[in-house]
Amino acid sequence: MRTENLTADVPAAPPVRFDTKIAVLLREDLETWQRLNVTAFLVSGLGPAAPEVIGEPYADADGTGYLPMFRQPVLVFEGTKENLTAAHTRVLSRALPRAVFTRDLFGTGNDRDNRAAVAAVPRDELDLVGLAVYGPRNAVDKVLKGARMHP
Repeated sequence: MRTENLTADVPAAPPVRFDTKIAVLLREDLETWQRLNVTAFLVSGLGPAAPEVIGEPYADADGTGYLPMFRQPVLVFEGTKENLTAAHTRVLSRALPRAVFTRDLFGTGNDRDNRAAVAAVPRDELDLVGLAVYGPRNAVDKVLKGARMHP
């Protein structure tokens, strides 16, 4: 039996570098389950707002289809309440697609009540625990200034 490395002559594809960034900023004082829940909720809003972030559907070798996902990684950061407040101000000034999660949403159980909880609080008084943002890499980096990568 002859075995050959058929890929030996094929040059490796260069790494894909995106000119955009998807990022989530979480309050550092959240419990683990809250971090996961907030991240899932926040990123769910980006696809409808920025459809270009969604890749093609997946299929396995047997032809079983799977839903499309983001076409690029989601970077998760953490920071203080002050970091979130500053990031919120910066994301609004740059008019980037964003999603927010406030502490009040831990006490609601459905989309209608979630939207009502956010609508009841003036923008500058939101008790933010999470923020998702999508946009050009340099603009997102400026929004997240002061935050650190989630461990």
